[in-house]
Amino acid sequence: MNVEHEIYNIVDENDCITGQASRKNIHQNKLLHRSAHILVFNSRRELFLQKRALCKDESPGLWDTSAAGHVDAGESYDACAHRELFEELHLKAVLKPSMKISACQETHEEHVQVYTCTTDETIQVNSEEISEGAFFGLAQIQKNISANPAQFTSSFKLLFNQTLNNENIS
Repeated sequence: MNVEHEIYNIVDENDCITGQASRKNIHQNKLLHRSAHILVFNSRRELFLQKRALCKDESPGLWDTSAAGHVDAGESYDACAHRELFEELHLKAVLKPSMKISACQETHEEHVQVYTCTTDETIQVNSEEISEGAFFGLAQIQKNISANPAQFTSSFKLLFNQTLNNENIS
């Protein structure tokens, strides 16, 4: 991945586009930008978590949402969510917008649009981005976060806590 060639929109606190810059520039200068996160549930209401590959520049080796990624310049949140779901998990699914989280330190200055889907399709993780993945019950995830918070990304912990408090999960 060449961080100089990935171009994202720079946005303000209201998620309005103010410009564009490279991923590297945005991250170095902590500029606000966008990402999409997808929570993939199975029919047993278990949530798929991915463990980020050790080669990732952000949060390597930590447990994270099922799939996630930066929204490219000129791309919508919806298009990004479908692209990332396929790139990371080789899935195509109906995605339902769940909630929006404003940019903050825990999200690495990203406005996050969260989507959910339910599928029993076989997940094929992209080994370049993900070292492992599995379905977990929500109570087990909550217990694991309480016991080992440093094993989870800050954005996932924030998102998961809001998901538990949100009746809207699919």
